[in-house]
Amino acid sequence: MVDLDIFITSRVKRKIVVFFVTYPVIKMHSRGLAKLLKEDPGNIQRELAKLEKVGFLFREKKKNTYTYFANTNFLFFSELQSIVVKVREQNSVARSNNYIERSVKR
Repeated sequence: MVDLDIFITSRVKRKIVVFFVTYPVIKMHSRGLAKLLKEDPGNIQRELAKLEKVGFLFREKKKNTYTYFANTNFLFFSELQSIVVKVREQNSVARSNNYIERSVKR
């Protein structure tokens, strides 16, 4: 079973990338994203800044807060989406196979 941690070693960054390639039209505040992903807001903020710097995310200021959203024109955006979908499909198949194997052993 392949997991994204091979390619994206930071757990927090991996969660952020998966979220934004899965829901590219959603705009999120860093604290809301931290709550959703169950991660420390400081770690989320640090990774958001890095992803914005490389162009994966855009940042938009509304009053006193910033919201982040995916840059769907990012050079590797479609490839990242494809990788996330393939990993999820493979993990789903692996879970199904494990369930079948356990059911047969009973």
